[in-house]
Amino acid sequence: MSAGLTARGLVRRFGGIAAVDGVDLAVPPGRITALVGPNGAGKSTLFDCLSGAARPDTGRVLLAGRDVTRLPDHARAGLGLTRTFQQIAVFPGLTVGQNVRIGADPGRRGTVRGLLGLPAPGRAASRAAADRALRLFGLEAVRDWPADRLPTGALRMLELARALAAAPRVLLLDEPAAGLDLAQTERLAAVLRALAADGMALLLVEHDVQLVGALADAVYVMADGRILARGPTAAVLADRRVRAAWGGS
Repeated sequence: MSAGLTARGLVRRFGGIAAVDGVDLAVPPGRITALVGPNGAGKSTLFDCLSGAARPDTGRVLLAGRDVTRLPDHARAGLGLTRTFQQIAVFPGLTVGQNVRIGADPGRRGTVRGLLGLPAPGRAASRAAADRALRLFGLEAVRDWPADRLPTGALRMLELARALAAAPRVLLLDEPAAGLDLAQTERLAAVLRALAADGMALLLVEHDVQLVGALADAVYVMADGRILARGPTAAVLADRRVRAAWGGS
């Protein structure tokens, strides 16, 4: 039984167009997997199907070997799957610390886990998870700031910290480096490597070729709703078909 995330034959149509067309994908624990491809390839739609924001027309999504295809996003979150979004989504009227604690909130997660017959995390553990996330992303000094005072790069780090505070087993990251400066990108890379080393399964959509090459253990290349290539990072990024489809942008 896989402890990570698996997609089998996913299809998601909009009218007569298949935005996701028979996709198989595996996100194993302890590894960083990248999903790349040109704009319009279907990557965000695939993320929606994996996270539960959308239901595929056909195919299955397995989380730790459990079929979660029909479960909504909040139920998958209760089982340990968390995602971030391409467009930054934080609560501007709350402080940085309050935003992160929402991700770690044992009441919110406990309700979902209780419905699934799973134990809820304690408040002390949730506070510790929030504090750890703030520390890892360099946000401790601004934890009492209103979130709307933060520049774009720091807001991206805040969203990542909130996702990490939920203590996920599987983390889906949609363009996590967008808007980050060099120092923030280096911090992000260090955190993601540490999470993978700790056993987390990570899947990221990313346009930065250098970051993908430096971080990912394996790469899936998506074009026109299908997986064009997959395999070890160096081999996939050297594939002429990949460079032609993705353009490395």
